[in-house]
Amino acid sequence: MKEYDLIIIGSGSGMNYVNAMLDVDPEMKVALIDKDEPGGICLTRGCIPSKILLYPAEIVRDIEKAGDLGISASIENIDFKVVMERMRSYVSEDIENVKHGYTHIPRLDFYNETAEFISPYTLKVGDEIISAEMIFLCTGSKPSIPPVKGLEDIGYLTSDDVLKLNELPESLAIIGGGYIAAEYGHFFSAMGSKVTVIGRNPRLIPEEEPEVSILAKKMMSEYMNILTDYEVVEVKSSSYTKKVIAKDRQTGENKEIIVSDVLVATGRSPNTDILKPELGGIETDEYGWIKVNEHLETSMDNVWAFGDANGKYLFKHVANHESTVVYYNAALKKKAKVDYHAVPYAVFSYPEVAGVGVTERQAIDEYGEENIVIGFYRFQDTAKGVAMSLGDEFVKVILENGSQKILGAHIIGPQASVLIHQIIPLMYTDTQDAGPVMYAMDIHPSLSEVVKRAFYSRVPVNEYHMIMQAYGLE
Repeated sequence: MKEYDLIIIGSGSGMNYVNAMLDVDPEMKVALIDKDEPGGICLTRGCIPSKILLYPAEIVRDIEKAGDLGISASIENIDFKVVMERMRSYVSEDIENVKHGYTHIPRLDFYNETAEFISPYTLKVGDEIISAEMIFLCTGSKPSIPPVKGLEDIGYLTSDDVLKLNELPESLAIIGGGYIAAEYGHFFSAMGSKVTVIGRNPRLIPEEEPEVSILAKKMMSEYMNILTDYEVVEVKSSSYTKKVIAKDRQTGENKEIIVSDVLVATGRSPNTDILKPELGGIETDEYGWIKVNEHLETSMDNVWAFGDANGKYLFKHVANHESTVVYYNAALKKKAKVDYHAVPYAVFSYPEVAGVGVTERQAIDEYGEENIVIGFYRFQDTAKGVAMSLGDEFVKVILENGSQKILGAHIIGPQASVLIHQIIPLMYTDTQDAGPVMYAMDIHPSLSEVVKRAFYSRVPVNEYHMIMQAYGLE
């Protein structure tokens, strides 16, 4: 049996501070284990490859809108294979750089194998048995597959599989109505597929504020068919097509969708079935995510779980934050706590969606309706919005009444993933005060003005909903 000082399972954010730890301790020996290509899910089959694909899709949509500005433009051809190979080329190069780095770090052994616990602090890796008194579990996640009748028989795609495609599906049914469905629905429809999104929730991207979801569905329905509140009950295949049978959850009536391919985008699930954490004394929840405390330590001393493994927030930037907390606690022996009060996110659909902090409902539950105010402003009511011929896209901010403390913010519109960064840093100050964004000068005209004006347009909750009704967003 080989003994190490640290075992890391997963080569994504778990590697963030390894060089620092090796530099501090010249005797330290590390085992890095990853059953897949090195670099972590974000690089190999998650946020990096998907965003490389989504940028060409954004350009397609912008060209399609050129006519609104008096510009006659058309797309002669989209070479889908070139779009895909460009993505794979970038990703492959990065993977090779990561692999080269791992194999040249002194005192680090890289195992490209599956790992499983056989007892506390001891793992079987390929044909080897290894142990360590400190373990980082960064095991990531995998596509979640729902128990739909016939699904395993038809040959479906997941967000992993689409990255391998060379031919554009002529038509595509996407099972699921969340972030992944919205992004890949945007991509494949922009490339030329006839896309139908089938979500079981009454709203598209149901994690969003209701008014954001309503507007997102309205705008995205211009380029793909979106069915919400539908349950996929069965799928069948023939020689050339696949049939998806979806039941309206309100009426019970069935709808048949005939497509060339099916993409399952119903969320993510843990990899702990492979890891067998119970043999290592590590507790998991009912879904299989690894349980951690506020310091990100598991039920076993000096065994830490972060990133997708703990199931808290499945974002790379959260994993990076968590890796810092673990470094402080495991390596520096501090008692740092993980902080999720202002987790930002973005959906790179068309239009983009972004948010940070709490939802309106969460704010009301915590503070009471009378103690919060909501700011709202539409892009089209700014000079830059007029210049860009924008419509009902908007910024919503949620504040504590009287203190100007920012509790949350939600944006739907162009560059939402960028504009939200005017707000994120303020939420990491001691007071979370909106003052700096309100009183600082914005370049005029610029998109950033829509954020400032949302803060200046605060109203009580009931007045806000009257505005939403007037705009048809309730």
